[in-house]
Amino acid sequence: MQRSPKPRFVIEPGRTEQQYWRDLWQYRELFYFLSWRDILVRYKQTAIGIAWAIIRPFLTMIVFTVIFSNLANLPTQGGAPYPILVLAALLPWQFFASSLAQTSNSLVSNANLISKIYFPRLIVPTSAIVVNFVDFLVSGLLLLALMIWYQYVPSWRIITLPFFTLMAAMAAFGFGLWFASIYVRFRDVAQVIPFVIQLGQYVSPVGYSIEIIPERWRLLYSLNPMVGVIDGFRWAILDDDRALYLPGFVLALVIILLFVWTGIYYFRGVERTFADII
Repeated sequence: MQRSPKPRFVIEPGRTEQQYWRDLWQYRELFYFLSWRDILVRYKQTAIGIAWAIIRPFLTMIVFTVIFSNLANLPTQGGAPYPILVLAALLPWQFFASSLAQTSNSLVSNANLISKIYFPRLIVPTSAIVVNFVDFLVSGLLLLALMIWYQYVPSWRIITLPFFTLMAAMAAFGFGLWFASIYVRFRDVAQVIPFVIQLGQYVSPVGYSIEIIPERWRLLYSLNPMVGVIDGFRWAILDDDRALYLPGFVLALVIILLFVWTGIYYFRGVERTFADII
């Protein structure tokens, strides 16, 4: 009687890396579960639920309109009503800020899951962005309502809005991977993230138009990648003749792609240590 051959285990260079990206697809149900769980938990036991996704940008829009338009007398852009100018920037900024905060905290908040079972850890910060994308879509209803109220019709450029939304998501993802990886080891990051988000709102053209920035400083100002994203949002939504500031847009795109690439590279390099130190 012949014995069955023993199984052979082949170790090939790079095979683990290839299997990792395949595992991302195989564990897609876990991605759906984490995303859906966070969506349900986000407004659990709240009186008005997902309506907060509209109330927050609405109140912020009122404050910015009063301060920058009525008190500071800053000009609008292309003759658009100032509330629309502000909201066209608030939507991508709040999407970025909320996604960055949740992505940075995603590994620590899922410590029990990470320390017990294996799965590609990249799923956790990615799923955190989905929750805020739902809020972003709901907040878009407020912008639509304002356009109807002011009888403001956007141009054909509105079809480019998904691309700039993707840029905002990628910016949050790239920066969030760095913060999330460092946060596992150094909990001081919890104090840094709110400060970075608060500072970023002031150095981004949320309550004012990029037109007030002198031309000679505009490229330097665009080192903040959200400047290019917000400028792109306004270019897509506002019906004016102003062209998109291409140097700032290209610079923002390069910086975002750089942080996504380096963020994934660093995340993968330290991922194997998460379960031990989290």
